[in-house]
Amino acid sequence: MNILGKLIIIGGAVDKGSFTETDLDKNATNNLNFFETGILKRILNESKHKEKSRIEVITTASVIPREIGPEYVKAFEYLNAKNVDILHIERREQAGDEAVLARLKEADIVMFTGGDQLRLSSILGGTRFHDMLLDKYHNEEFIYAGTSAGAAAASNNMIYQGSSSEALLKGEVKISSGLGLIDGVIIDTHFVQRGRIGRLFQAVVGNPRVLGIGLGEDTGLLITNNKDMEAIGSGLVILVDGREIKDTNLTKVELGQPISISHLVTHVMSKFDTYNLETHKMHIQSSHYL
Repeated sequence: MNILGKLIIIGGAVDKGSFTETDLDKNATNNLNFFETGILKRILNESKHKEKSRIEVITTASVIPREIGPEYVKAFEYLNAKNVDILHIERREQAGDEAVLARLKEADIVMFTGGDQLRLSSILGGTRFHDMLLDKYHNEEFIYAGTSAGAAAASNNMIYQGSSSEALLKGEVKISSGLGLIDGVIIDTHFVQRGRIGRLFQAVVGNPRVLGIGLGEDTGLLITNNKDMEAIGSGLVILVDGREIKDTNLTKVELGQPISISHLVTHVMSKFDTYNLETHKMHIQSSHYL
């Protein structure tokens, strides 16, 4: 199936300096270097209409939507994207409102903010908004961009809870259904900074067919046709491939007991590296062996 949309998932903390700072212009180089050279600029470049794109910032995952939304608007405007607005959907019935659906219909880019991914999936899941979102992604030159919770919720399988320190104890990681834009992966965010590799290990050992994706902060993946992934941003993407697992004690130990895993394959991607979800081949852009 040929998918016309693009998926951009981000590990969080994309605003590298707050746009609420009063000295924003004076410290623009420090605060906005990431925006100008990194992910938000890439989002615009990947869009059909570039800076003229109609962008909706969707704050559903956040418990402080009125504060976080304007930050993204200012960031996009600083990159000369002026056709940006905030779409607050805080209750399920709003996700079927004709005015809300009309705005989604006209959008070239949706930017899902961080927060609680379970809030995002429980409010939007199965609504007319969700149906239209999937239809646009499959059939239009449309970009779904999500950071933190917005990234975690993009896949069919979604991690919504789990302590980093206790992640390799059986039962500590909780998984639910996400928004279903992409299958065959499970995504975790703030990955390096919050030490979440154990969460991804447990998610993958329970279903080795699923590729674990750990996104560092200031880091993302551009996914085209739901198979071709390119690392973007300034940090690392960790991939956890369980297809070659040789042994585990997962089904033998009690809840709360440590999990053992033998022969779990990992890959580390940085900017411009690519990975194909069909062939499971990674290409390092600046390979030592070229």
